Order: sequence, then C-alpha cells, then structure tokens
Amino acid sequence: MTRIIAFESSADETSVAIVEDGHTVLSNSVATQINSHRRFGGIVPEVASRHHIEWITRVLDDALKQAALTPKDLDAVAVTYGPGLVGSLLVGLMGAKTFAMAHHLPIVPVNHLAGHIAAARFAGKVEYPAMALMVSGGHTELVLMREENDFKVIGETRDDAAGESYDKVGRLLEFPYPAGKIIDDLARKNQATVKFPTAMAHDDNYDFSFSGLKSAVINYVHNAQQRGENLNKGELAASFQNAVVDALLGRTKRALENYPVKTFILAGGVAANQQLRQTLTALLETFPETTFLPVPMQYTGDNAAMIGAAGYWNYQAGIFADLDLNTDPGLDFDLLSL
Repeated sequence: MTRIIAFESSADETSVAIVEDGHTVLSNSVATQINSHRRFGGIVPEVASRHHIEWITRVLDDALKQAALTPKDLDAVAVTYGPGLVGSLLVGLMGAKTFAMAHHLPIVPVNHLAGHIAAARFAGKVEYPAMALMVSGGHTELVLMREENDFKVIGETRDDAAGESYDKVGRLLEFPYPAGKIIDDLARKNQATVKFPTAMAHDDNYDFSFSGLKSAVINYVHNAQQRGENLNKGELAASFQNAVVDALLGRTKRALENYPVKTFILAGGVAANQQLRQTLTALLETFPETTFLPVPMQYTGDNAAMIGAAGYWNYQAGIFADLDLNTDPGLDFDLLSL
C-alpha cells in the first residue's frame, strides 16, 4: 500500500489530495478562483499566485482531515512542476518541498499533462497500448502510450487549444468566464445553423488547429452586428461546438485506425463536454477491441488527485527529485523524466 500526498497549483485551482496505490482517492481538497478571475474574463497570473498563497495551507489541512491521516501515514509527496503559470507553480512547489522536508518524505515530480491522463485510473484499469485525447484550456494532444508512464505525442494543436477557443468565443458572446459549460449547455438545446470550417480536415496527420475556427466565428459575429442583425447565441454556440467536436473526432478516428490500442482515454478540462463524450462513445463502439475510459467528471478539471495518480507511476519508476527542483512552465512530455 502506497499513500501519496499531492500538490497541484499550475493555474487557478489550489489543490492537495491523498491517493492510495495510484487509483483510490482518500481525499481531494480544491479551492477554485473562478469568481476572482471572472471579472477579467480569464486568469490573471499575479492574482492567481496570490490566491494560491492564501489557500495552500488550508487545502493541505483539509486533505489530511478528509483522509483522517497524519504525515506519518504517507510515503511520498508528489507535486506539479510544469507546465503552467510560473508564479502559480512556485506556490505549490514550495508547499510540497516544505511538507516533504518537515516530514522526511521523498519528492516525486509530476508533469501536469500526465496527471490529466492518469486520472483515467479513477474510472477503471488502463490496458496497454493506450491512447489519450488530452483536451484542455492550454493543450490539445493525442498521446500514445505503449506502456505505463510512457508518452508519445502523435498529434497536437498548431495554434489555439480547444479550451482556449471556447473561452475566446465565450468572451465574444459575452458569456461569463469560464464559458465552456455554458456553450455546451446551449449547444445541446439548439440547432447548428452555420457551417464553420474544420481546419486541416484532409491533411495526412493527427494535428489540430482552432485559430481559424475562432476567427471565423469572430468575423461572423462582427459582420452580423454591422448589418444590424440579431444573433441567436444558442444556434451560434451549437454551430461552434459542432466544428470543435468534428475536428477532435476526425483526428481521433484516424489515429485509432492507424494505432490499434486496448484503451482510449478522454482527459482534460474539455473532457467534461457532454457532446464530446457522447460522440466519442459512439465512435468507440466502432472499435470493439478498444475500451473507452473517459476521466470521471469530478477529475476532469485541475486537481491534486490526478497528480497523485501520476505520482504513483513515477514513484514506482523511481523518479524522485531533490529540494532544488524548480518549475518548468513549458514542460512537455519529452521532458517528463528528470
């Protein structure tokens, strides 16, 4: 039995969790900053880091209390060291180092992206080879895993991430931040009336592009406003979301055809999108040899439980760090191991 306490503070959630054997969540305390950033329409890094300082010890205490454990019951400290906002990352990293030093526990460095994928372990067993569609505010990637804790990016966004395009379109339509759930809810209640472009649809690769779609929506809205037309935001949300889901689905289908896998994982904040989940469920039914394993809804956003799951992989692999571990805001999968 291995119990890992994990720290996550890469963006605007301050979180500490305790995970047992990489798949059982004993506690997961999360403090969100949505209300603070909503008035700005997005995350303000300096504001985020200040809130992390205010909340880090509180969520730490809460995580220990939820699990009814003491530091003596723990085996290691896992912490996100990248990618993310440097000021935010530093708060969680310093909190983890302090806790580890005070209680003589080893430090396990964790890639935030690996954490999102590892959260699939909370839904069931991952059989290999596996593939993950990682969709969030900052990342859109197709990742192939030949074995546990082995990541190869086979497709990624060349510009905006899918989640980023949701936020920008949401701001354009004057929806409160974050706009993803609002657009998803509206899209499922309305008909798509505009056919927006799906970039690179016929390119022979697995990469994504959402900047053209974002620009197409902006141009459509501005042209309508100049003509004095009333916009149906529900129909526009449905049209936009259809284009995003079509792009994700097309690349995923091509990747599954060329890389037969036993498990397909949907991870990241946009994994909470209901239309995406439903369409991927239908797609995976055409690949009967592959089990669809979407990350449970409560773990799709940033949280420390997912860092505890990925930390367990690294713990088993003997990947540890010293107290001089620093943040790496631009960390990618190629730099996962120290």
